[in-house]
Amino acid sequence: MPFDQALAARIRNTLARKRGIEEKKLFGCVGFLLNGHVLAGVWKDSLIVRLSPDVYEDLLRAPHVREFDITGKPMTGWVVVEPEGIEDDDSLRGWIGLATSFVKTLPKK
Repeated sequence: MPFDQALAARIRNTLARKRGIEEKKLFGCVGFLLNGHVLAGVWKDSLIVRLSPDVYEDLLRAPHVREFDITGKPMTGWVVVEPEGIEDDDSLRGWIGLATSFVKTLPKK
C-alpha cells in the first residue's frame, strides 16, 4: 500500500537528531521506532502516533484526529492525525513529541 513519502520525509527530519530511532515497513506503511517500540508512522496520507493512556481519550477529541483502526478493531493508544492536523511542521513536531515522551517511558527492547 502506498504511503505519503513527503510526510515520511518530514518525520525523518523531525527525528533526525534523536538516538535510538529505526525505520521499518509496518502494516503496509512506514513506521518509526524508538528503542524498539513503534512511536509513529505514515498510514496512506496520515500520521499515526502512539500516545500515553493518560492523554489518549482527550486527544481523540482534537480536530482531525481519530482512532487508528485498519482491521475493524481500533488499536487502543494509537491515533490517526489527518493531513489537516499536521499541515505545518510545528503541529507535526507536537504530535511526534507526545509520542516520543510516552515511548521513552517503555523498557528498551
